[in-house]
Amino acid sequence: MMKPRRSSPAAGPTPAKPPPSRQRVLLVDDHPFMRAGLAQLIDRQPDLAVCGEAGNPAEALATLAKEKPDLILTDLTMPGRSGLEFIKDLLAADAKLSVLVISMHDEVVYAERALRAGARGYIMKEAGGEALLAAIRQVLRGEIYVSPRMSARILEGLSARRPRGSSSPIEKLTDREFEVFQLIGQGKSTRDIADQLHLSTKTVDVHRANIKEKLELTDATALVRHAVRWVEIQGGQT
Repeated sequence: MMKPRRSSPAAGPTPAKPPPSRQRVLLVDDHPFMRAGLAQLIDRQPDLAVCGEAGNPAEALATLAKEKPDLILTDLTMPGRSGLEFIKDLLAADAKLSVLVISMHDEVVYAERALRAGARGYIMKEAGGEALLAAIRQVLRGEIYVSPRMSARILEGLSARRPRGSSSPIEKLTDREFEVFQLIGQGKSTRDIADQLHLSTKTVDVHRANIKEKLELTDATALVRHAVRWVEIQGGQT
C-alpha cells in the first residue's frame, strides 16, 4: 500500500538580507548649504551614513563625544579655531579617529600641513562627488588619500633630484607661523592674533619677525601687504 505523499511546505519569500553595516560620518563645515549637499550625497550610499553635523570646532567636539563617528569630514577654515589645531584637538579626543579634510584651499599649500597635523586625507571641494566618496572609503580602509597630483609632489619632495627653490616660500613657515601669517592677511592686529591663538603679544611679534625673515620681507608694511594679497588669492576666509 502506497503511503500518501507528504506535501512540502510552500516556499515563502526569501528573507531580505540585512543591510551592510554603514560607517558613520560626522560633517564639520560652517556653511549649512555645504553640509546639506554633503549629507545628501553620503546618505545615498549603502555603506555610509551621516551621524551628525557641526558648524564649528566646538560643536564638533561636543558631537564627537555623543555620536562616536568612524570618520570626520571637515573644512579647514572655520570660526573659533585654526583648522590645523582642530585636527590635533580631534585626535587628542580620539587617537583612532579618521579625519578627512575637504577644502577649497590649494592642496599644494595645505595638504601636507593637514597630514602632519594628523589628518588621513585631503581633498579639494572642486574634486566632485565621486572622488569624495572614493576618498572617504579609502580613508576608512585605513589608507591615506591625496590627489594624484599631490601624491606625485610629495614623492618628488622626498627625491634628492628635486630642483632647488622649487617650493613656495610659504612652505618654509612652521604651522604656527603659517597661522599667524593667515591672520595678518585677514587684517588682525597683534593683540587679536594673540587672543585668538592664546599666545602672548611678545610671542606673536617673534613669529612676525621669523615670517619676515623667511619670506625675505623688509618691514611690517611689506609683511601685511604680502599676507593680505596671499589671503585674497587663496579665497580669504571662505
